[in-house]
Amino acid sequence: MAMNFEERLRDRDPWPIGDECSAGRLLDLLSTKTTFLVVRECFYGTTRFDDFVARIGASAPAVSRALAQLKAAQIVAPVPYRKPGSRARDEYRLTKAGEELLPVLLSLMQWGDTYLQEGRPPLSFVEADTGRPIRVRVTAGPSPETMSDDIEIRLNPDCRSPLAAAVGSAWERRDSESRCSADHGEHASE
Repeated sequence: MAMNFEERLRDRDPWPIGDECSAGRLLDLLSTKTTFLVVRECFYGTTRFDDFVARIGASAPAVSRALAQLKAAQIVAPVPYRKPGSRARDEYRLTKAGEELLPVLLSLMQWGDTYLQEGRPPLSFVEADTGRPIRVRVTAGPSPETMSDDIEIRLNPDCRSPLAAAVGSAWERRDSESRCSADHGEHASE
């Protein structure tokens, strides 16, 4: 299967698309795994440099290059912040152009979930209000857009991955700590 060309484009020899290809240009922009994962982390809510480094597992110079590249392409924009007693720093937030990469990210994840995961993938993406699964599809007709803040990321039940184990352990610790705090609070008032 392949796409169809209008008649004047069917003989492809005279028209090498080269650098004019938008997909090629996007791949140039997102040319490293680190750059792509910075975009993913922006959708996940990561905004600060040290958090990008920790969550992606890339070196600080690699993350710095990725952020500079995304900033130059107007995919992310720096937003200054200052912790009390510290120097001013930048957080990084998606621009409108960055937000419009959502279907690209989700379609790659959807394909990877189908063809690269053994068993269930660790995460699922659903509409926050309804819980219906998010699916990316090619369509000729208008359809309502779903924005990133309309999506909830959920841990898939029965997923046996390091992510599921880590989240489960962290959740149990948090739950245990909150029960312990509640128990101490009750004893304090007796």
